[in-house]
Amino acid sequence: MIEIPELAVGGLAAGTLSAFVLGGGLLRARRERDRHQDEIRSLRSELDATRGDLDRAAAAFAAEIEHLALKRLPAEATRSTHPHVRVPGPLGPAGAGTDAVLDALRQAVAQERKRVDAAARAGMRGTTREIQAALYRLQDVLRGLQQRYDDPELAQTLYALDHENEQSLRRAQVAAVVCGAWVGLAREESHLVDAVTGGQARLVGYHRVQVLHHLEPGTGLVSHAVEPVAIIVAELLDNALRHSSPDTSVVVGLERAHHGVTVTIDDAGVGMAPDERETAQRMVAGSEPILLSELGDPPRMGLAAIGQLTRQFDLSVDLSGPSPYGGVRAVLLIKNHLLCSIDPVLVPPSAGAAPSTRQPAGHEARPDRERPDEGLRQHPAVSQGPAAAPAPAAAPGVPPADGDLLPQRRRHSPLQGAQAVRRAPAPRIPARSPEESAAALGALQSATNAARQAAATEGNDPR
Repeated sequence: MIEIPELAVGGLAAGTLSAFVLGGGLLRARRERDRHQDEIRSLRSELDATRGDLDRAAAAFAAEIEHLALKRLPAEATRSTHPHVRVPGPLGPAGAGTDAVLDALRQAVAQERKRVDAAARAGMRGTTREIQAALYRLQDVLRGLQQRYDDPELAQTLYALDHENEQSLRRAQVAAVVCGAWVGLAREESHLVDAVTGGQARLVGYHRVQVLHHLEPGTGLVSHAVEPVAIIVAELLDNALRHSSPDTSVVVGLERAHHGVTVTIDDAGVGMAPDERETAQRMVAGSEPILLSELGDPPRMGLAAIGQLTRQFDLSVDLSGPSPYGGVRAVLLIKNHLLCSIDPVLVPPSAGAAPSTRQPAGHEARPDRERPDEGLRQHPAVSQGPAAAPAPAAAPGVPPADGDLLPQRRRHSPLQGAQAVRRAPAPRIPARSPEESAAALGALQSATNAARQAAATEGNDPR
């Protein structure tokens, strides 16, 4: 039998062993708990740090959104009409992804501007068409009144009104061209100098323009190029007259070039700054579409109309060179395919056109004829430059004198043209004052009416 003390010792040993096992497990559990607590504290600190970073990132992103909405988007929208406006960049790295928003806005604004501009052009085309029709009717009425009445004072007023009506017609036509309308019906083939003279006749201050015609006699334009050339010349001359002093002249030179004919316009005005010259050259080139909102307020449509015509009719205008007189030089190049030859004897140029100073090929100058180079040296625009004193302008409501007639398109019979070629140049008739011209016109019309009444009376006489 096992004695009791041995049992007690065995039990005590087993209990001690169990106690050691339990104590070791408890110690390991406590260590594991401490380790988990350390991990929890570390994760909690990392979470707090991450939460702080997220809060700072959210605050930075909110600031970028506010900066985008209040600063960058309005600046980008303004830049679409004013390219010089600077668009601010993002505040920090959080705004790097906002550039896509600006690109989308830029495309949307461009499409909307084109849509609005197309609607505005359509409305202006309809309006200018009605205005042009009304002005043409008024022009017919004024010319009918000029032929009906012989009162000198009334004749002066009618001449002035007719010229003012011509200015309104030119502005309406330019607006229509800018809006995409056709320039009008194609004319017949015309002398190039007649197209230049026709453009000159549409302007206020036309008497300040000096035309130097160095082309071969009979140099003409094909029918569909006559009106575009006249419009371009009129707008270039208008810019030259507006931006130069009233006591200076604007010199127009017609010269033959390798690829066609050039019309060079020089003024003695204030000139243009480099950025203005670059903008003007971009507009007259016609390579890029010009929106109405880019023409200023009020819109300046002259250069935009030139750009439309140069693109449609294969013309070229250059404004990059300065004028030798200190102003602006504009060069219109008319290429050979737009030129034609017109017999100057059968179809002579208009009476108001500048005569050509160039002799035909093989022509020998005769002693009894005036030499072309002598006439060129005596021309006021050559001897004195554009600062030469212009002819006195007619007072408001007064028709021009005989020496300063408004250029008109007239046709002569072939016999008259042949006689004009054969005979020597006639001496220049001294210019008369506007009052003398009006009085002479009134006397002529009065005499004509009196003769008609006398003829009618004799026809009704019973004897």
